[in-house]
Amino acid sequence: MYHVFADPDHIKRERRKAQELRKSQWWRNQVGQGLCYHCGQKFSKELLTMDHLVPIARGGKSTKNNCVVCCKDCNSKKGHQMGVEQTIEEMRARGELSQESAGYGDLENDDDSTGDDGSSGPGRSSQDRGGSDQSE
Repeated sequence: MYHVFADPDHIKRERRKAQELRKSQWWRNQVGQGLCYHCGQKFSKELLTMDHLVPIARGGKSTKNNCVVCCKDCNSKKGHQMGVEQTIEEMRARGELSQESAGYGDLENDDDSTGDDGSSGPGRSSQDRGGSDQSE
């Protein structure tokens, strides 16, 4: 899987913001509930960590909207992944998703999404492609 990582200055800055956020009353309230965002299980506060839904290393920020409480195990499994990437991996591991159908291309057709005539796939009108079928 290909990841684009943020510049070191961004990472440093957001890690400092995360440290400040951990000192806030808001964070203490979040941890006090004891629930892991990812698995939903209850833990003692010593076993909980801060997880960035969009990881700092991937350009995420240390804000209340991007930070959640999670258990150390879930945070370690997630690593630098986005939630959707983790879901895709889990589905592949369970055999619910093949390597071919997990790409970012057209999931309905195994063939090339652009035909020889330049159309954007079988059965699609130019309106489906954002154009117009009307003649001038």
